[in-house]
Amino acid sequence: MAATRVLVLNSGSSSLKYQLLDMRDAARLAAGLVERIGEQTSRLRHTCLTSGETREHTGPIADHDAALKAVAAELGRDGLGLDSPELAAIGHRVVHGGLFFTEPTVIDDAVIAEIERLVPVAPLHNPANLTGIRTARALRPDLPQVAVFDTAFHTTMPESAARYAIDPKIADRHRIRRYGFHGTSHAYVSRETARLLGKDPSEVNVIVLHLGNGASASAVEKGRCVDTSMGMTPLEGLVMGTRSGDLDPAVIFHLARVGGMSMDEIDTLLNKRSGLFGLCGDNDMREIRRRIDEGDEEAALAFDIYIHRLKKYIGAYFAVLGTVDAIAFTAGVGENAVPVREAALTGLDGLGLAVDPELNAMRADEARLISPKDARVAVAVVPTDEELEIATQTYALVGKNN
Repeated sequence: MAATRVLVLNSGSSSLKYQLLDMRDAARLAAGLVERIGEQTSRLRHTCLTSGETREHTGPIADHDAALKAVAAELGRDGLGLDSPELAAIGHRVVHGGLFFTEPTVIDDAVIAEIERLVPVAPLHNPANLTGIRTARALRPDLPQVAVFDTAFHTTMPESAARYAIDPKIADRHRIRRYGFHGTSHAYVSRETARLLGKDPSEVNVIVLHLGNGASASAVEKGRCVDTSMGMTPLEGLVMGTRSGDLDPAVIFHLARVGGMSMDEIDTLLNKRSGLFGLCGDNDMREIRRRIDEGDEEAALAFDIYIHRLKKYIGAYFAVLGTVDAIAFTAGVGENAVPVREAALTGLDGLGLAVDPELNAMRADEARLISPKDARVAVAVVPTDEELEIATQTYALVGKNN
């Protein structure tokens, strides 16, 4: 029996998101989420996509080891267990790969050690990713485990885009540079946008706008990332749900010296209490638009600040690329928020950008164009699929090694 299935694991600090795919046709067999791991109110929600059955369990799940064992039990109930000979590999999302990991990598002890060395530049993400890796390896030590890195797609950025203008010796000593994130999404969406245009990725230049609670933009030239908005951490760049995005670094000194805030307090402010939430108390774009429709000036200003920053990056990446064939909106806000897409491109006619109001208002699950037929630059809405991208890269690597 051929091993064609890949289990994709995305381990957070207190959550475990997973999908099981059959790579013969990229069919999803099962998916689910374990949340609030380590609490008395843990919850596992599992869906068998072949039968359509959804099961939910609540109660204490002590740690990631217990969470993955619970997931394995649910998969086993559907005949899709981790002991199946059809399982080819487990693919793990790892947020930070630094400069060392530029492509998907089969995990061994040396790889784990390098991911650990990157913890200081990804203290919120890499430890959780490592927990998932160790747990999965303990359960199936015989099975190939592959790390797919959020930063890998952006390692093609030239030094002029990746370097900050600080002493390079200090920067290198502390691994300070622009790494970028959401790489699996940017890779998938840029490639799907080229397909939508009927071209090879090497033939098109695309600006990808990944707009979710976390948000980032990328300039993709002929299939290779040449710039992206997130930097050493996911804090840089666009206005996000709770993150400030671009900020004068001196604001931090001012908050410490004049505001009397500690570094931890400033960190919390900029990462968890800023962005749309900090501006108006909401980080859900649907709620913000509802408030705007009711005349809420605070929500309207937050939306305008969000759009202003987005437009700045669109213009900047036109300058970086020189020629742009398409702009692609993706992720929760990018795929669903009609007013965001319209507002982001309003007034950019000089760049050849426009949306067709009727096409923009249409709801669909498939990738589609929303620009007028005679538009100089195509505007696309492309649903992202990071799990499929991780599974595809994992399966390709395992097949190559075999």
